[in-house]
Amino acid sequence: MKKRILTLLVVAVAGVIAISAQGRRGLKINEVMIVNDSTSVVDDFGQYSAWVELFNSTFGPLEISSVYLTNDPANPTLYPVPLGDVNTEIPTRQHVIFWADGQPNKGTFHTSFTFKPGEDNYIAIYDADGKSLIDEIVVPGSLLPGQTYARKADGIGAVGDADAWEVRDGSDEKYITPSSNNIIKSTNSKVDMFAEQDPRGGGMAVMAMCIVFAALLVLAICFNIINKIGASVSAKRKEKALAETMPDAVADGRAEHDSGEVIAAISMALHDHFDAHDRENTVLTINKVRRAYSPWSSKIYSLRELPRR
Repeated sequence: MKKRILTLLVVAVAGVIAISAQGRRGLKINEVMIVNDSTSVVDDFGQYSAWVELFNSTFGPLEISSVYLTNDPANPTLYPVPLGDVNTEIPTRQHVIFWADGQPNKGTFHTSFTFKPGEDNYIAIYDADGKSLIDEIVVPGSLLPGQTYARKADGIGAVGDADAWEVRDGSDEKYITPSSNNIIKSTNSKVDMFAEQDPRGGGMAVMAMCIVFAALLVLAICFNIINKIGASVSAKRKEKALAETMPDAVADGRAEHDSGEVIAAISMALHDHFDAHDRENTVLTINKVRRAYSPWSSKIYSLRELPRR
């Protein structure tokens, strides 16, 4: 029995570890800036530091504490993300920035390594075992100050796939998006379609009115059905009560058509009952109350004889 319980516990722990590892596979390197000297992106100390943006591509919160960030292929465990920080849980489809300033004493999101401008920079994420590669990319050395190397769309592309990446210089077409989606949708295709097909909004107004009136019609039908059901239940309860009090009348079909004579007879009977009760209340009856004699309560024993002279 103990062996079975131990086996089940081991299987459960292994399952939890496997699910956690599978979830961390959704952690992606999303955008990187090697030289941050001309943008308004500053860290929590107001410093212009290089940064790496990570993206949670899964559809659930992702805890990244105990994973490793590194810029050295020979040292996959260069910077372990500390445990105990509530901010290491990335919400669904959201981003987090790590500052590559070589000053981990500043906090959880400050790495122990820096980047080398003008050279190819390797960046990778390793799982908690320090061996399982989650994601990696090589940032080209041709990246200029103020430019970023970013995925064309959030989380899209296989591990190390350079075709899924592009250089962004902060222009209108290739904007820099720290802690934000790499593709910012400024328009909505459905709204644009409505604006093109119905420029004055008449069709939208008619559609809205039809929806409102249809909802009101459905409510009216529902209330009517509920009213009929309530009336039916009330009639059945009334019939059941009459069947219990006047079974003969119900059997003869006279339960709902009592004659005036029956009602008059019931009224007279009630009148006589209450009238007799009222007359009885006016009778005053006086009866003699007899008490049992007891020598202990008799007054003769309390009298004493005067002494004779």
